[in-house]
Amino acid sequence: MSPAEAFQGNGNAMEQLKPAEEPKPRPATESSGAGNVDKIRDILFGSQMRDYEHRFARLEETLMKESADLRESTRKRFDALESYIRKEFEALEGRLKSERDERGSAHDALAKRLGELHDQTAAADRDLRAGMLQQSKDLGQEIERRHLELSAMLDRRFQELRKDKTDRAALSALFTEVAMRLNDEFQVPGVDA
Repeated sequence: MSPAEAFQGNGNAMEQLKPAEEPKPRPATESSGAGNVDKIRDILFGSQMRDYEHRFARLEETLMKESADLRESTRKRFDALESYIRKEFEALEGRLKSERDERGSAHDALAKRLGELHDQTAAADRDLRAGMLQQSKDLGQEIERRHLELSAMLDRRFQELRKDKTDRAALSALFTEVAMRLNDEFQVPGVDA
C-alpha cells in the first residue's frame, strides 16, 4: 500500500478513481485483519485527511479571491488612467481649437501662439508620459509586492501543513505494534507470558 493510500482514510476515494479490478481471493484471516487495519486507519487518520482537504480548499479559495481582487484592482487603475489621459487630451484639443478660432484673423500671432501651444503640448505630453511611466512602475511594484505577499502566505500555509503532517516512521511503528497486538504476537519486554 502506498503512502498516499495510507493517508486517504479508508481508501474509498482512491478506489473510486481506479479502474475496476477483480478482487484477489484472500484467506479468511488475512481479509479480517486487513478490514481491522482499514478501520484503524480510518479512525486514526480519517478526520486529519478531511481537515487537510478542507485546508487546501480554503487556501485555494483564498488565493483565487486575492488573485481576482488584484486583477480587478489593476483593471480599475488602468481604466482610471485611460480615462484621465483621454480627458487630458480632450482638454488640450479644446484649448488648441479655442485658441485657433480666436486668433484666426491674426496670422502672425496665431503662428506664434501655435508654436507656444505646440511646446506646451509637447511638455504636457512629456509630463503625461512621465506620469504614465511612474504610475506603471508603481503599479508594477504593487503587483510584485502582492505577488510576494501571496507567495509568502502560501509558503507559510504549506509549512504549517507540513509541520502538522504525521511522522512516517512513528506511523509505521504504530501500525506494526497494532498488527502484532491483533495477532497476539506482541510481547512486552520484562513481562512473562
